[in-house]
Amino acid sequence: MIAALYALAIAGLLLYGGHWGWLALVHLRTERLRDGPVPEPEETPPAPDEWPVVTVQLPLYNEARVAERLIDACARLDYPEGRLDIQILDDSTDETTALAERRAEHWRRRGREVRVVHRDDRTGYKAGALKNGLRLACGTLVAVFDADFVPPPDFLRRAVPALLSSGDIGMVQARWGHLNAEHSLLTKAQGVGLDAHFALEQGARQAAGCFLNFNGTAGLWRRACIEDAGGWHTDTLTEDLDLSYRAQLGGWRLRYLPDLEVPAELPAGLGALRAQQARWAKGAIETARKLLGPLWRSPQPLRVKAAGTVHLTAHLAYPLVLLAALTHPALVWLKHTGAGPGAFYFAALSVGMVGFGGVVLAQLFAQRALHPDWPRRFATRFPLFLAGTVGLALSNTRAVARALLGRRTPFARTPKTGAAGAGEGQRAPWWRTRYAADALRGPRLLAWGERALAVYSAAGLVVVAAAGEWAALPFQALFAAGFALVTGAAVAQARRVPATAG
Repeated sequence: MIAALYALAIAGLLLYGGHWGWLALVHLRTERLRDGPVPEPEETPPAPDEWPVVTVQLPLYNEARVAERLIDACARLDYPEGRLDIQILDDSTDETTALAERRAEHWRRRGREVRVVHRDDRTGYKAGALKNGLRLACGTLVAVFDADFVPPPDFLRRAVPALLSSGDIGMVQARWGHLNAEHSLLTKAQGVGLDAHFALEQGARQAAGCFLNFNGTAGLWRRACIEDAGGWHTDTLTEDLDLSYRAQLGGWRLRYLPDLEVPAELPAGLGALRAQQARWAKGAIETARKLLGPLWRSPQPLRVKAAGTVHLTAHLAYPLVLLAALTHPALVWLKHTGAGPGAFYFAALSVGMVGFGGVVLAQLFAQRALHPDWPRRFATRFPLFLAGTVGLALSNTRAVARALLGRRTPFARTPKTGAAGAGEGQRAPWWRTRYAADALRGPRLLAWGERALAVYSAAGLVVVAAAGEWAALPFQALFAAGFALVTGAAVAQARRVPATAG
């Protein structure tokens, strides 16, 4: 039974890792066609004869630390006077509403059209706010920015021509940058993971003619595309992924703009990261349950259907990682005692290294595409990314299970810090704010489960070493390091939060 479960885990991880390898090869082929890993920036298409009215939607919920920064950045967007309509979609229950009203009034006095659309309830959460705002929108194009983003002044001047360059393009997505990637080991690990998505995955999917996804923020939509696809739905936690697939199934194309960067803040607290990742995991599986049927019934090529299936179900990798972590020490001991499967079984398992190699290649190429010092960054941060992926396996498995069981859960906001870099400037550290408790809060049983896994995996190191199975030691060390990293971060950050926080 243990051998069968471990083989199942490795087979599944081979599928998802192999998909990353395929994306890496597509990326490499694209590099060769353009003669280099870092191409010249794409030329912005010609400006339209008449700039369309753009509605900029800013969904906020208790974002006092970052609301003013976001509103000011959007009010400074370089766009023709009278053609910009800014909506602050505020569901807040704290001082964020008053802050937003003050900044809106400040910019209205300077000629900007800035409105606060406040709701007294969070029906539909972010999707509900966007849907409500669209009813009141003036623009034929709609940009969306989350609270922790800081769009550059030329965002619309570059995104609008790209969107209008072809009548079937329904959305353009910018690349995320990171305001605080150097803040901690936690943010460094996140930065590596997101870099792979934006520097490699999105571009490779585009080059291969596969479905892309809107990332929930830093994108510009045609209003007609949103409405044609059925509008914002509130039945998943990833309304962005849901709308992206419905739009593409309806015949619209999405376009990725790798040269247009919009910096954003990475979650600084472990609880904030855990909540964000769990929301993404649950929402993606909810979207898979909803749209895999329509995808496979569509006239799309088999390549698009297969890649879309792996894309929508990618978070199933977390239960597979957890299963591997639980069965690995026992399997090693069975092999050592001669009670396990034979040599052919273990030889077959070595095929799993192909999947691991795919992940390595994808991360390597992504760092090379973005950073001149990519060898150092890859060597120091990729192990952090792997450990973080393992460490979040229990939390994300819980989220995946809830999605598969059809359990509804609220949209958990990601607490923001307002950090602007490695240091936090003159702002109070995040752990001294009223949102510190939110950034750390998590189910008590989940925390104890992660601690138990840290102890179990550390004990597994002893078992593997005692068995003399040195080839298995690096993998067991990864499991131990991952759960230890998450457990250690949780304990360390909890000690920094004052008793009055929250």
